Amino acid sequence: MKTRNYKRVYVWELPVRIFHWINVLAVTVLAVTGLIISDPPAILLNMDASESYWFGTVRFIHFTAAYIFFFNMILRIYWSFVGNKYASWRAFWPFTKKMWQNFLHVIKVDVFLQKEEKPDIKDESIGHNSVAAISYIALFVISLVQVFTGFALYADMSNWWLPQLFTWVVPLLGGDFIVRTIHHFSTWIFILFVLIHVYLVFYHDWLEGKGEVSSMFGGYKFVDKDRLKDKTKESVSENLPKTTEQES
Repeated sequence: MKTRNYKRVYVWELPVRIFHWINVLAVTVLAVTGLIISDPPAILLNMDASESYWFGTVRFIHFTAAYIFFFNMILRIYWSFVGNKYASWRAFWPFTKKMWQNFLHVIKVDVFLQKEEKPDIKDESIGHNSVAAISYIALFVISLVQVFTGFALYADMSNWWLPQLFTWVVPLLGGDFIVRTIHHFSTWIFILFVLIHVYLVFYHDWLEGKGEVSSMFGGYKFVDKDRLKDKTKESVSENLPKTTEQES
């Protein structure tokens, strides 16, 4: 049996880790307060007028978390152009043959728990694997849906210019009820994603021991040295000037 030799590699930069944990906090607060707003507990419905501002506080917390989520998303998009290769938008680009090969491998091994017949063809990802990358693209689309529908619903209660930019969403989609339904449904997609994400992170951390969990605190992962050599060769070959067959 081949013994693997691992090297400690700095993958997640400090800004990426900060964006991640701010997002975790914001999404958690948004989900909890959003579900309370959509279906208030009976204790809130029985409060008299002097106590009813508790519900207003819940709404204020929800709106505050929404602004944090929105600006955090903008900063993360910015960092996808200035950060390292693991944070770059190119790491999420799905239209490559290698990414789809890795996608099928991850689905087969991690989701269906099947044994890889040819382990040498595995494209071990140092940053996000292909399934994670594609799921983050889908999550980004859902985030945009949440931002557009959320600010559209908030626009009636705010005079600030930012929410007013989204007033066109409600008439476009056919009214408040449809917009609220889409917003609520998207929240459950977020919750489902979080559950799957947490499961897979701990699954990989336990199965492979590469520091998946600790990497989002310290930034480092443990990567097979042979894989690092392959990555280095790929980078060098991509940067070499192309020559014609006659010149070679």
